Amino acid sequence: MKQASFREAVRSALRDALRTEPRALLMGEDVGRYGGAYACSLGLLEEFGEARVRDTPLSEAGFVGAGIGAAMGGLRPIVEIMTVNFSLLALDQIVNNAACLRHMTAGQVAVPVVIRMATGAGRQLAAQHSHSLENWYAGVPGLRVLMPGTVQDARDMILAALAEDDPVLVFEHQYLYPMEGPLDETAAPASPWHSLVRRPGRDLTVLAWGGCLPRALAAATELSGRGVEAEVVDLRALRPLDLDPVRASLARTHRLLVVDEAWRTGSLAGELVAQLAETALYDLDAPPARVCTAEVPIPYAQHLEQAALPSAERIVDAARALTERRG
Repeated sequence: MKQASFREAVRSALRDALRTEPRALLMGEDVGRYGGAYACSLGLLEEFGEARVRDTPLSEAGFVGAGIGAAMGGLRPIVEIMTVNFSLLALDQIVNNAACLRHMTAGQVAVPVVIRMATGAGRQLAAQHSHSLENWYAGVPGLRVLMPGTVQDARDMILAALAEDDPVLVFEHQYLYPMEGPLDETAAPASPWHSLVRRPGRDLTVLAWGGCLPRALAAATELSGRGVEAEVVDLRALRPLDLDPVRASLARTHRLLVVDEAWRTGSLAGELVAQLAETALYDLDAPPARVCTAEVPIPYAQHLEQAALPSAERIVDAARALTERRG
């Protein structure tokens, strides 16, 4: 066990994948000589060579399609898209091809491709590099969707995704890359398909994932100093959803606050609230609440960007309002 950054954990996973899985290769824009847009693949080209670490032309539809074809042909490609906004240029490949082929061939064709991409805001990269669109992909049958919120999960989720025969999308919040935390590089990857309680509590359940998880934990610490004990649940897998731990939490706390960096309208938070209302309504003592991003393209100006995003302060305010409300 050691302290490492989120990006170092991603790099550790990529190195392990290339070292232990002969069918694995890494491909995408600038993943080789430049070392990746967020330095996650730094040094891997020198270590594994151009056959395993491939710089691609600037065409998301082209190199994502090539990765899907390579997976169909028996390889285990890890495809990096610089940012979720750019993934829209490969939407046809991901949604109409990768997600459908196993179903349309009655299981005769597997598509074991891992597609990684940065998501989220907070680094003044403006609207075309800062949106949170992972919930769009979480609504597509045939895809599996993961979003790590801890350093250990940043490693484990990539390695677990590599073992799947279905296409797996891994969304890495760009604000987390410098974040440090404990990393065990010797442990077998823990299953990423289950939600986990990251902090126990009694007064409300805060459900978060990815870049919102550290903010939820920071808010829980502040709330504790004010006499409110929030239980923080990390969703981890956005598809398929594992809501049993969330329902168990609600049976203890009786209040639900969902934190999601997507826009409120059409958000995954809305789907989670709906499903939990359908199956755990009588455990709730107050209507569920959500903290989401303001419904604007992400601003470039720092003060406007921060004002638009979920923050620990906004989570604290929403949690206090929820715990003070009587059902």
